[in-house]
Amino acid sequence: MNKKLVVVGGGAAGMMAAICAAQSGAAVTVLEPNERLGKKLNITGKGRCNVTNCAGLQELLANVPRNGKFLYSAFSRFDGHDAMAFFESLGVALKVERGNRVFPVSDRSFDISAALERRMKALRVAVVRDRASSLLLSDGAVQGVRGEKGDYPGEAVILATGGVSYPATGSTGDGFRMAAEAGHTITPLQGSLVPLQEAGNLCAELQGLSLRNVALSVFENNKRIYTDFGEMLFTHFGVSGPLVLSASAHMRHWGKKAYHLEVDLKPALDEQQLDRRLLSDFEKHCNSDFCNALGDLLPQKLIPMMVKFSEIPAHQKVHEVTREQRRGLLQLLKHFPIVVSGLRPVEDAIVTSGGVKVREIDPKTMESKIVKGLYFAGEMIDVDAYTGGFNLQIAWATGKAAGEAAANCEG
Repeated sequence: MNKKLVVVGGGAAGMMAAICAAQSGAAVTVLEPNERLGKKLNITGKGRCNVTNCAGLQELLANVPRNGKFLYSAFSRFDGHDAMAFFESLGVALKVERGNRVFPVSDRSFDISAALERRMKALRVAVVRDRASSLLLSDGAVQGVRGEKGDYPGEAVILATGGVSYPATGSTGDGFRMAAEAGHTITPLQGSLVPLQEAGNLCAELQGLSLRNVALSVFENNKRIYTDFGEMLFTHFGVSGPLVLSASAHMRHWGKKAYHLEVDLKPALDEQQLDRRLLSDFEKHCNSDFCNALGDLLPQKLIPMMVKFSEIPAHQKVHEVTREQRRGLLQLLKHFPIVVSGLRPVEDAIVTSGGVKVREIDPKTMESKIVKGLYFAGEMIDVDAYTGGFNLQIAWATGKAAGEAAANCEG
């Protein structure tokens, strides 16, 4: 008799758990209320799916700021290179881009989810369209899952329901509720990799402006804690884009600490080089009004804001701009300030920060230390990482660990 196992959630972690459990000989049923499996997986990386990151173990751990040590065992047994080999064995051609980010050659996330579905089908994993409502428990051990359409008995259950971000993909927080009802501690849930709300209305005035090849720094109580290069976007509420999402993962103490951002609009030039560039531009436009002299340096939409912040009169002739005024402009170009008031709601986040307390989970097997036969994978666990494929790597590694352990444990 094959061991019966129920996986709650047909996302990245749940599909990986189901595959690994079935490969280990278990009879697996996946409960998923969505018509499509991997609904959130299919929208990651703007639909391209940043499958993993092929960094080494230490770098993987360094990119998990919250409870990274908990993942040491899971990452040791299944790192980014292993994830690449796994997907390539399923017929998905992969490529490595900047920062060791791994994508399908096709740039189609559906190729990843389809490959997982094909493998599940080949292993005869049963997929049932039902929403789990509670765990079936007896004498401190799991007996299965109660769904809206019926009961699903199992000698082991893997909760892989995702977090509470992107609720339209089915991330409703049901898994956290079920874990709490079983006696687990759920640490506070908030968004990570999430856009930022601005304190004023500067961003609203710049709405729609995308800045490329800029450097963004995060300051916590006026101490610089993070800098990265890339692309960001001004919106009606504040700022978003890849740089901002990564930055948000470092801003974890709202209410206790104050945060602000600085944008270096010309990170390729040091101050001396930028000053020479300003002098060259000013010489070219020496008889123009100041407001008409910045077109070679800045996007058109940003110029009125830069003029306003520089406190140089818009219609002052360029040849009249003093060295002190030019110095002030230079500082503004290298340290353009944005005051942020907080994170956008968790529904807008890419991943959920918080979840089942890691001290209540065995890091080797992902089994609950409270309920025998209950396992966790992916966003259910209180770990989250920066952008770059690291969060999906958490899903693959914890899903594999949970699936194999659940299939092989004694019922």
